[in-house]
Amino acid sequence: MKEICHFLDGKQTTGSSGRFGDVYNPATGQVEAKVPFASADEVDAAVRQAAEAQIGWAQTSPQRRARVLMKFVDLLNRDMDLLATQLSREHGKTLPDARGDIVRGLEVVEFCIGAPHLLKGEFSDSAGRGIDMYSMRQPLGVVAGITPFNFPAMIPMWKFAPALACGNSFILKPSERDPSVPVMLAELLTEAGLPPGALQVVHGDKVAVDALLRHDRVMAIGFVGSTPIAEYIYAQGCAAGKRVQCFGGAKNHMIVMPDADLDLAADALVGAGYGAAGERCMAISVAVPVGQRTADALVERLIPKVESLQVGPYTAGEAIDYGPLVTGAAKERVLSLVESGIEQGAELVVDGRKFSLQGYEDGFFVGPHLFDRVTTSMEIYKEEIFGPVLSTVRAASYEQALGTVMDNQYGNGTAIYTRDGDTARDFAHRINVGMVGVNVPIPVPLAYHTFGGWKKSGFGDLNQHGPDAFRFYTRTKTVTARWPSGIKEGAVLNFPTLS
Repeated sequence: MKEICHFLDGKQTTGSSGRFGDVYNPATGQVEAKVPFASADEVDAAVRQAAEAQIGWAQTSPQRRARVLMKFVDLLNRDMDLLATQLSREHGKTLPDARGDIVRGLEVVEFCIGAPHLLKGEFSDSAGRGIDMYSMRQPLGVVAGITPFNFPAMIPMWKFAPALACGNSFILKPSERDPSVPVMLAELLTEAGLPPGALQVVHGDKVAVDALLRHDRVMAIGFVGSTPIAEYIYAQGCAAGKRVQCFGGAKNHMIVMPDADLDLAADALVGAGYGAAGERCMAISVAVPVGQRTADALVERLIPKVESLQVGPYTAGEAIDYGPLVTGAAKERVLSLVESGIEQGAELVVDGRKFSLQGYEDGFFVGPHLFDRVTTSMEIYKEEIFGPVLSTVRAASYEQALGTVMDNQYGNGTAIYTRDGDTARDFAHRINVGMVGVNVPIPVPLAYHTFGGWKKSGFGDLNQHGPDAFRFYTRTKTVTARWPSGIKEGAVLNFPTLS
């Protein structure tokens, strides 16, 4: 059976811990590879190699570091189909969706090519008599990223591209569920000219995570995943004196106003709710139509669209709308939440429980589900489902709909569909959510803005990519310099001032 390797010191390296995890093909349900789980000693060795590599990498000029990223972009485009195929094979998402995963990461790399400009400091001439003052941004050293299964290309690039552009070395602990693409990315960066050891890929479980959290040479950690683990990593990392940013779960709502184009809104809900089988932290999982007439008309439009979704393996090509979930456990959890919704009184208007695909009966496929008349006390509303399930929570008024979103514990993304500019502007200003869409269902910002949620969706002061990433991966040093003229007249004992 194929064994996926760590990527250490510029080359693939077999694990030595003797512990492994299974890597499945979600479409068939079969184990296709095994991935090593690093020991604490292996993590320590990887960090030490990264620390040694970081010295020379930090001394490389920002422009030359940017050229490595430029070459990396060329190589990503060259190997796009190869990367997308492997991503689909291990994750299950369709090939177009896999390409989108890679491209949204590539866009952040392109932004980071502008690092020489973003790393410029500030200068004050003649801050005092004969005194100049200036600041510089310098790398932290060794930094780490712990990334999720649902975007095995995009989120690693969101993490390591700005970190490397700033002159840090990077330890990537990707998801053990689909670990091949992160190794392929590391190989491409090495081919692009990144020094060996500057990007280390270490596979593992909690043992590896805790080793990174405890390691005194790891200066910062970024994480994307579930909220309980985000809270754990944030607390442990901060207690260890590290800089930490963690992004957790989500329950994204889309308010549909009575004046909205309901056909447009229905299409947006289907795409945002069922794309990638709902395994997106920015997926819309709750529709909030305002008014009974709006709700009835919206559900009437949604039913045939949801029923007509095509589910299958990525090998079936462009006709497939979404593929399987990533594991059998994920499938069982989604179906369990569906049953809880039925038991608690929600109306299941599209039932995908009996979905089965001939020839792929052992795959982790889940048919599309649509619930109506869901209440905020139900488990299917409170839990992040992370599957192809859309819930409709009816609201009597705009204020009730707004309150539903604001009262939810998560604050990753949200959207409103309306033709009224005043309503849209009011929603954007008042809502306590980090990313807002106005007639845009999945408001993931472009690379030159920042990505981050509020409430229990985000922990830390700085967001991912955009200018915040360069702030997170650097620290500011301020220099006050005096080059006095004439002969020094002796010591000054009073507290110095600059006036």
